[in-house]
Amino acid sequence: MKKSEIRESSQKKSGDKAEFKAVPEASGKIKFGLMATPEVMDIINESFQKDGSACRSMFIENAVRFYNDYLTTRNTANFLAPVITKIVDSSVQLSEQRISRNLFKIAVELGKISHMIAATNDIDDETVESLHRMCVDEVRRINGVINYESAFHFQKDE
Repeated sequence: MKKSEIRESSQKKSGDKAEFKAVPEASGKIKFGLMATPEVMDIINESFQKDGSACRSMFIENAVRFYNDYLTTRNTANFLAPVITKIVDSSVQLSEQRISRNLFKIAVELGKISHMIAATNDIDDETVESLHRMCVDEVRRINGVINYESAFHFQKDE
């Protein structure tokens, strides 16, 4: 390169916007100079293969894209919070619906059993009321965890 070309090149770079040279063999990429501290170069040299990058240039390009995405998402934090809330609410609502359907099925089965027991046994109203009070107290005491074996032993007076 001639001295006049070097001067022209340095004058172009000293302006507001740097000039870039397109490198045809680099598949449409633009070549430019990069100044970095030795510590940053050590980081790049140690990390570019861990990233899966084939070369330092690809690593730097990935880092710039990542940082740009970071800056973009930092500005959209106010957008993400309602979206996350909506997703969680939807998940909770689906869970509530599944639980409600299962409780309905259990209630139907319990109703069938209650009607079969009532049809086969002749129990007076007082016994039914005292049984109801006893069951309410028991469910409160055991925090809703019903154990068939305990009920069996209670009925056998063991």
